[in-house]
Amino acid sequence: MKLKHGILSVIMLAACAAAPLACSAAPATEPAPAAEAAKTQYYKKLVDLDYVKQYAVIPARDDVMIIDSRPAARKYDVGHIPGAVNIPDTQFDALAPKMLPADKSKLLIFYCEGPECSLSHKGAFKAEKLGYTNIVVYTNGYPEWAKKGNLGAVSPAFVKKQLDEKAPITLIDSRPKARKYDKGHIPGAISIPDSEFDKSTDKLPTDKAASLIFYCEDVSCVLSPKSAAKAVALGYTNVMTMPVGYVGWVKAYGPGAMADGAAPTAAAAPAAAPGIEPGKEKGSITVASFEKILKEAPDSVVIADVRDPAEFATGSFKNAVNIPVNTLDKKIGTLPTDKPIIFFCTTGARGGEAYDMVKLLRPELKVYFLNAAVKFAKDGSYTIVEVK
Repeated sequence: MKLKHGILSVIMLAACAAAPLACSAAPATEPAPAAEAAKTQYYKKLVDLDYVKQYAVIPARDDVMIIDSRPAARKYDVGHIPGAVNIPDTQFDALAPKMLPADKSKLLIFYCEGPECSLSHKGAFKAEKLGYTNIVVYTNGYPEWAKKGNLGAVSPAFVKKQLDEKAPITLIDSRPKARKYDKGHIPGAISIPDSEFDKSTDKLPTDKAASLIFYCEDVSCVLSPKSAAKAVALGYTNVMTMPVGYVGWVKAYGPGAMADGAAPTAAAAPAAAPGIEPGKEKGSITVASFEKILKEAPDSVVIADVRDPAEFATGSFKNAVNIPVNTLDKKIGTLPTDKPIIFFCTTGARGGEAYDMVKLLRPELKVYFLNAAVKFAKDGSYTIVEVK
């Protein structure tokens, strides 16, 4: 018996010498699931869905950068958290110097495909090595974001691919028709301005599972997410937005289509009131003129902020009144006749829409709009950049 055991031992030793990996010690239990194994590579600071939702908003916040670490074409382009930028882990070294913020203390939120995905954690570690000090990882990533019913976003590359392949999508431009859509839009898009959404639902497909993609001006424009939310409320189940909007499309592929036929005739520009210099766009006021009025005679005009109340609450011009554009038709009878009225928003789109509405319904009023990108900081300061 001992001889037999001795022979077996010799045979096993010989086998191990020939193939040492085959004789390595096996664990006493089954290997840990992939998600558990991945935890050994997790970044030290993790956050959940509720944390991310406060930062993944439109207009995009200035105090955070949300970074999708997944591959572009297969993942990011077809669905990502709104406002996120794409820095695939495999391209981090090349893209990070160009795309990460100069402020090393700005909050960076990395995410990828879920608990088993290590790409976001790798990106976080790399950013830390570059000197960034405020980094977190949303471990559950885009799968949880979408599963919990949050709106997803797509890229211009995805939209172009769908259009080129004649995929069954409905692409919807949520901007004002005369001032924006008619002057340039993504080819194939239909116009349903957000302010007219409720009375234009007949333009939407009857199939509630149809693919709907909404866009407006850029990441500061709330019109497309608002319209998308309305579509979801109507029962549509395949709704996405393209947050970079028409500006992002033009940057990637050049100007889009013009409206078929002549654009609607705009109302004549009002005669210039004292201190008001009309801008290039009919009905607009120049930024220089507007800033001079703010500084020298703010009480000589009515400054009407036509953004949503939530946007207004984050900052506005001193003495501005909040009249959201989607409520303007109900309040138009209360507008004053003794002062010029200047409408503004974040991009000029809603301000221009307010101007058009008032000229149509109360042409006797002296109204203008600020055709500019306006941003307010937490300290009350602001920037105004005229739309070219």
